[in-house]
Formats: sequence, C-alpha cells, structure tokens
Amino acid sequence: MKKIELEIIALSHSITQSNSYAVVLGEVNGLRRLPIVIGGFEAQAIAVALEKMKPTRPLTHDLMKNFMLAFNTELHEVIISDLQEGIFYSKLLCSSETDTVEIDSRTSDALALAVRFGCPIYIYENIFDIAGVENPDQPAIVEKPQATPVSSNQDLKNMPLEDLNILLNEVLDTRRNQPQEKRLRWSYFPMPRSTWVCEW
Repeated sequence: MKKIELEIIALSHSITQSNSYAVVLGEVNGLRRLPIVIGGFEAQAIAVALEKMKPTRPLTHDLMKNFMLAFNTELHEVIISDLQEGIFYSKLLCSSETDTVEIDSRTSDALALAVRFGCPIYIYENIFDIAGVENPDQPAIVEKPQATPVSSNQDLKNMPLEDLNILLNEVLDTRRNQPQEKRLRWSYFPMPRSTWVCEW
C-alpha cells in the first residue's frame, strides 16, 4: 500500500468543536492538507516539542521517549493507518536490537512522539484521498491576546489549563517571525464538513 509523507505545518483553533484544536499536516512536495481535531493538552505536547522547549520535569511524551531510549528502542516512523467513522488510527513503527514491532497509537500521541524523535510521518494514499483537502489560498491568521511571559523553567504540570492555553498561543505566535517555510502558523483552516475528523 502506497504511503505519502506528511509534515506538521500548522496548529489552529478547531472551527468544528469548541475547546479543541486542529493540527494540520501537509503533503511533502504536494498541495493537499490533512486537518485532525485534537485536544488542548495534545496540542500543547506537539507545540512544546516543535519549539524545543525544555520543561523542568519530563512531560508524558518526553517520558515515553526516555523510556524507549533506555531500552534501546527507536521510533522509525509514524503511519496514519486507518480512518473509521471519522476517527484516525495510527501506528508507531519501532525497533530494538532484536525485533521490529508496530504499536497502535492515538494520532495526536504519535505526532507528539514523531516530533521528539525526528522521524517521518506517513499516511496511506487511500486514506489521504478520502480525508485530504486542497490547500486554501492565504489562510487568515488569528490574532490572540498577549499574556504575561512565562518562564521556560516553570513546571508546566503545575500550571492551570487557562495559562497552558495562553502559553500555547504565545509559543505558536513566535513562529510568525520565522521564514514562511519554517513557520508553524496559527490559523483558521477551512474544513469541509465531510472532513471534520477527530482522533481518540
């Protein structure tokens, strides 16, 4: 089955579900996009890794990476392998010195780990044909209120959810000053109703 490589190009407020976010994956060397609705904590986990922030204590996905490396296990690739009733399913392709295994995963967790390991993200072509959308021209950038700067040494686990959301917004804002090809955009990404998909 043919695989298509994707990259994370944006995080946005979900226009389909309140208090949710959408991670937008883009086709490498292509024009199609794949929006996936995820929760706030999952969006934070992805954004923190993309920005290479170093919390004082390891977050869940940092702990998972440390655990895997401690037992000489590498994450080679993430595959978005299925789409059932609007829910994406993903697999982690991992290997140790003696074995190679595929592990079932929520797509948001798989993406958070892919960023930390620097491994490629793939989707099967038949799924992308169903759920992928064409890249809209010049998506609108959403302006967000400024908040008091948060120290990078502050323990994120002790922060209230409201402060975490503000921090997430600020982290994503910093990408606007980077070149277009490196920018993680915070945008409203128009999604046809037929592609309003979630992951669990």
